[in-house]
Amino acid sequence: MDLAPAFAEALDIFVRYLQIDTSNPPGNEKPAARFLGSLLEREGIACEYIETQPNREVLVARLTGDGSKRPIMLCNHTDVVPVEEQYWDMPAFEGIVRDGRVYGRGAVDMKGCGVMQLMAFLLLHRNRVPLARDVVFCAVPDEEAGSTWGMKWLCDNRPDICDVEFELSEGGGGADRFAGEDVKLFNIATNEKTICWLQLTAVGTPGHGSRIHHDNSLVHLMRALLRLEDWDRGITFTPDTTAYIDRLAEAGLIPPRSEKDALEAQIARGGELQAAFMNTLNITEFRSGIKTNVVPAKSWAAIDCRLLPGQDPHDWLRQVREVVADDRITVDFYRRGEVEPAAVPWDTELFHTIRAVLTEAMEDAVVVPSMTIGATDNRFLRARGIPAYGFIPCLMSGAERAGFHGNNEFLTIDNLNMGVELMYEIVRRIAS
Repeated sequence: MDLAPAFAEALDIFVRYLQIDTSNPPGNEKPAARFLGSLLEREGIACEYIETQPNREVLVARLTGDGSKRPIMLCNHTDVVPVEEQYWDMPAFEGIVRDGRVYGRGAVDMKGCGVMQLMAFLLLHRNRVPLARDVVFCAVPDEEAGSTWGMKWLCDNRPDICDVEFELSEGGGGADRFAGEDVKLFNIATNEKTICWLQLTAVGTPGHGSRIHHDNSLVHLMRALLRLEDWDRGITFTPDTTAYIDRLAEAGLIPPRSEKDALEAQIARGGELQAAFMNTLNITEFRSGIKTNVVPAKSWAAIDCRLLPGQDPHDWLRQVREVVADDRITVDFYRRGEVEPAAVPWDTELFHTIRAVLTEAMEDAVVVPSMTIGATDNRFLRARGIPAYGFIPCLMSGAERAGFHGNNEFLTIDNLNMGVELMYEIVRRIAS
């Protein structure tokens, strides 16, 4: 099949999709759902628009199979995180194409993957591929703010839509470098960490800014935050990361577990790999003060913590309080994950189909099950026992991966094309 027309169509759709501002909060994802739906409806594909809140909709479309196998869902989210535009080098919502890159908020998280899924869905329909299973295209709102009005709402209120054998969404994908080496490494996420946000509140004695003070709530809080920042939490192996390391070692990308010191030294270099081996914390919000000449009575900070599967949130809270070690500061839960992380099997028809497609396309591809260090909509389906895999089928550079919630987010046209081609072939094989 000549995919050149599909590549051109995907780029046009991608640019227009990025121009729809779905920053969450507030979301306002309805125009995005209607845009994607209009592309399906013009092909004669029926769409269902499910309102979960005013101006927020889930889009669902279905290609019907012969029923000999259970459905597969292609799931993507239509919302994006907000933008600090003053730190971008170009407008964030214009879909700028420059030097082989497409810039815009949502390019990698996850409107690019949404377009790959949409094109796979359209190509199955246009080519009249005989299907053994239904293929469900599902675009949901609110993933970036906890999924309350998106996938969680769908699982709670429309379980019929979520009654599938497999699901594909974000959370894993390809990387072109690992440990300083050029690679074709594809991570297929079968589990993820859980959210455990904390809030720290310090209370001191207010007073005039011209006087000497030894009970400044802001100073107390800053010292506590620095203690947390300097806290060495070591490296923890879980069943997910143990399996991950073993497969990377088999491919010669990392020292085996028998070489403990060398392995831990490589993990400790930082980045995404290290985050998979520890509970992480990042100070993300800070509030204090009412006026320059008033010593603040109360200061507050929020910490984004992500816990490894199997970790007890209450034990984590205890550990943080021990590190803070200051009676003037309270540490409490701010937000916790709605469901416990649940690993799903990777020895499945879908996993083996993905691996077969990738290794046929790239003989030196390394395909491994992995764990997502962030949170995705997959967790709600995994809690229902569904093998929900995080997988964006392209080889992102470090600069592209830095675009997740970062500035100047972009996806290369080459990666968009690769994703369209690989996504179509994966879905065609698993569904036909």
